[in-house]
Amino acid sequence: MTPERSARLIEALRKRQPDLAVVLDNVFDPHNVAAVLRTADAVGIQEVYTLTNTVPKHKRYGFKSSSSARDWMTVHDFTDPNELVQVLRGKYHRILTTHLSTDAVSMHDIDFTSSSIALVFGNEQYGVSQEILHAADGNFIIPQVGIIKSLNISVACAVTIYEAMRQKEKAGHYANRRLGDEQYYALQAEWGFKPGEIQD
Repeated sequence: MTPERSARLIEALRKRQPDLAVVLDNVFDPHNVAAVLRTADAVGIQEVYTLTNTVPKHKRYGFKSSSSARDWMTVHDFTDPNELVQVLRGKYHRILTTHLSTDAVSMHDIDFTSSSIALVFGNEQYGVSQEILHAADGNFIIPQVGIIKSLNISVACAVTIYEAMRQKEKAGHYANRRLGDEQYYALQAEWGFKPGEIQD
């Protein structure tokens, strides 16, 4: 590994945000999944969760769309929504879904800096599943003023997590390493570093 590549990987690892995750609820198109992975990596999200209990499990994500982002992400695949919710509850303070409802808040009104959040994006046609909606802590929408009141799933995710990034940058969340030691060193090993190779 060249010094330049090593420095780039470590810089990315130190900016990972363990308190923010993306959940893809039965997203059908593998290219959408791949695009989400690429954007999640770009804003420093490490954990992505997929639920495929009503659509076929993805065997391969769109390579061109992801630019191999899958290699640097931790993707957790689930086929049981209850098991997924249980895992999310054990790791994140809030589960928020993209869903148009009377109690939905604007994406801009979410505080992404004070607690850990799992953001759920639903199926291209049917949206977030009822099981996840019932388990969620709240719903949010992306403000729009056009005629068509919907966005492609990968675009909706990108808009949302870049708002999260904006808030987190302002709060200084990218200034220092935020991953815990166990995850940090485990990811170092996964990414090809030898024990003790990096001096913190």
